Amino acid sequence: MMFSEPLSQYEEILKDAIRTSMTESGAKLAKTFQTLLIEILTLYMILPRKINFTQMARYGKHGEQTYRQNFNRKKKDCIDWLLLKLSLARRVLDMDGLRAIAIDPCYISKAGKKTPHIGRFWSGCAGAVKHGLEIMGVGLLDAASNKCMMLRAHQTIGNSALKMRNKILVEYYICVMKRYSKKLLSITDIVVADAFFSTSTFEKGMSELGFYLVSRFRDNACLHYIPKREKRRGRPRVKGDKIDLANLNLSCVEELHIDGLDGKAYTLEAYAKALKKRVRLVIWRMPGGKCKLFFSTKLSMTGEEVLKTYRTRFQIEFCYRDSKQFTGLMDCQARHKRQLDFAFNASFASLNAAKVFMKDNGMDNSMAKVKSLMFNANYTNLIFDMSRCRPNRTLISKIVKELIGWQPKAA
Repeated sequence: MMFSEPLSQYEEILKDAIRTSMTESGAKLAKTFQTLLIEILTLYMILPRKINFTQMARYGKHGEQTYRQNFNRKKKDCIDWLLLKLSLARRVLDMDGLRAIAIDPCYISKAGKKTPHIGRFWSGCAGAVKHGLEIMGVGLLDAASNKCMMLRAHQTIGNSALKMRNKILVEYYICVMKRYSKKLLSITDIVVADAFFSTSTFEKGMSELGFYLVSRFRDNACLHYIPKREKRRGRPRVKGDKIDLANLNLSCVEELHIDGLDGKAYTLEAYAKALKKRVRLVIWRMPGGKCKLFFSTKLSMTGEEVLKTYRTRFQIEFCYRDSKQFTGLMDCQARHKRQLDFAFNASFASLNAAKVFMKDNGMDNSMAKVKSLMFNANYTNLIFDMSRCRPNRTLISKIVKELIGWQPKAA
């Protein structure tokens, strides 16, 4: 494959991922749809400004209606997004190291009243509840390299639909995880989420599905030391003395020595009243004296692994940021549920493919740089096509390789 053609290389990455996902799922997709899917995911990388059906028709090879119809494909006729993105993730992450499934809801701005499940959802950026949509993002973390690759986006239903199903939001998130649990468990059995999910309801739901939970307790969580075994009659004690964070019993904890960590960290096996079970607890005492509490329900994990896994969780936020800025996560014009699902997942798939492209070419982890490269490559192709010139591929290969590998010299 010629290095001279970034778009061709990007398309080859997508072709390989589509073939792999189809082999694993056993799906038989039409060749025409496979070709169109590659075109759509490439358009996500070359379109300037908003990425919507109007822009696709302007820059792509088909009309607006063609894109709308294919975004609305039924599940059996569409690509398995999770397997597609997993095949891309394997090319970037260390699949033999410490891995975890990261989950995090994400607010999507959307006006109007006719879009399915539109309502009021929490926006972390605004720090308030806003009108729009929400997706539950599922990502794969590599704790060793501190990287995240997106696996799936699933739209959250609105409050009225929740009431009709007689469910609370956390219970719905458990249902989402149940839908993809078989495929996710084949990757790892660890799920990492923020403090919102550190409830007995969610932990119990994950446990029933076969997952262990890594999360963070609230600062005022009620925690107890594990009592020593005593030779006496009757039922053994489940919990011992309450843990006083201001006066830790240093004989019951193990200090962690982690490079680059400010303050001190301790780990122990403790009883969590909120979860009603034993957990692997990590207490991080920051330089100011404030303590943060991290835990894993997988007792075999070390304190360092728990802390490292939770801190890697924040990488999913960078995936959201890049998708919103560069691959049109907020731009979809659609008002149909299947079209929205296609748009959200296509945005993450194109982001994953861009990360594979960066790794293969030894580029800095900069989506702005890749987006600019793809946009310029597309314009170059248009110029050659319109002038009916046949480019010197060998020369272009040399020039592009120099441009991608170019770094400004230090003064």
